[in-house]
Amino acid sequence: MQRELVEKALAELIDDESGRPFLDTGLIRDVMVNERQVALTLLLHSEESGEEALFRTKLTEKLNAIGVQDVHIRVKSITKQEKDAIVSGAYAPKPARIPSAKQELAPIASPDSSVKFLAVASGKGGVGKSTVTVNLASALVRAGKRVGVIDADIYGFSIPRMLGVEDVRQTDKNHIVPVERYGMHIISTGFFVSEHNPVIWRGPMLGKMLNTFLNEVKWPELDYMIIDLPPGTGDVALDINRRIPQCAEIIVTTPHATASGVATRAGAMAIQTEHRILGVVENMSYYEDETGKKHYLFGRSGGKQLAERLQTELLAQIPIDTPPNDQDEPDFSTSIYKPETTNGAIYANLAQQVIKQLEA
Repeated sequence: MQRELVEKALAELIDDESGRPFLDTGLIRDVMVNERQVALTLLLHSEESGEEALFRTKLTEKLNAIGVQDVHIRVKSITKQEKDAIVSGAYAPKPARIPSAKQELAPIASPDSSVKFLAVASGKGGVGKSTVTVNLASALVRAGKRVGVIDADIYGFSIPRMLGVEDVRQTDKNHIVPVERYGMHIISTGFFVSEHNPVIWRGPMLGKMLNTFLNEVKWPELDYMIIDLPPGTGDVALDINRRIPQCAEIIVTTPHATASGVATRAGAMAIQTEHRILGVVENMSYYEDETGKKHYLFGRSGGKQLAERLQTELLAQIPIDTPPNDQDEPDFSTSIYKPETTNGAIYANLAQQVIKQLEA
């Protein structure tokens, strides 16, 4: 699908208030084009929220008319004042356009890149893989490292919500710019599709999204790139193994025997593709009550057994806990543990182990 055709089709949707195309005003942004699939973000203010279905229908019809078979529209609600500022040009830079293939970026995953890649994998969902990703990345930032995060969990992306990220911006040269939160530079599928709509993509489309994240994002200078993989051994994990052969891996499991057993397959794939496994992280290892007694709610030794099967080491055992609810603090997060907490200290130690292994 040609970018010019998509732009022309989108330009036909006119904002009644300004009389200008939504695309030109910046009310349509974050446009991603992949063969016959288009994803975009549409900004509507509260008084227009009742017309969301109508806008979705109009956009879908216009894109269907030029041969786009798969349309993903993410709607973000803004205030009337924000809309007026966007339309006037006072709120944001010029409207984001579709990245141009003529403006090439140096591939961040090229063999001569100095960036150290680390994938966080698991055998099944629900073991806290994304929590480990963001907390390890945050701990690396605290250790003075420049860190990027790719949320490659295409079907179950959760990092944007965990970190309170809603938008992805673009530069004046129309390359995608990762969002910065808590010192991390983040890109996610969740920036380009609706949170509540399913992502129905097959292998080729998944590969194109990953290629976009690696080659069409204007990443800053980085020391580490942490990749949150989908659970299991599917297309995305295979693509990471093929595209980034220098990528190391951490396998996340819970102490439960089933989770540990399933995680063996993720580790086995890394071994078969000659990816280096740094070790195993056992999440939700236990709950410690007020008296200091540990309760092993999901069993014991699953992480240790997994590490033995993969002939690697158990890097950390992380207890069940939640970050302090300090919502008045400017750096409050519902997902990131502060360094002075028990889990924060564990992640700091994990970060030091990663640094030691990857920078040795």
